[in-house]
Amino acid sequence: MIGTAAPKTESLSETQQVARRNGSLARRKIWLPKLLYNALPCFYLLSGIAAFFATVYINEWFWVLPHYLLFSAACLHLSISVYRRRNKRPADLENTEQS
Repeated sequence: MIGTAAPKTESLSETQQVARRNGSLARRKIWLPKLLYNALPCFYLLSGIAAFFATVYINEWFWVLPHYLLFSAACLHLSISVYRRRNKRPADLENTEQS
């Protein structure tokens, strides 16, 4: 019995083809204008700070306050992570490649 190592190609159904196309959508790179790209960390930072200080002016705080605090923490974390990824030093890049 002689076998081949070549994979068998099977045709995909329509739903499988749609699922394959939609799965790659999350992995695509998004190209933004340079001004918007540079302003994104500032937007996240200002949104987080605004949401944090908005909790001071909430009259009925018992159900809204946790949502505002979670949103502000998420925005602040996102702004810091985006800023750090964009401003990596060459020494940091060399250390990650060596590991």
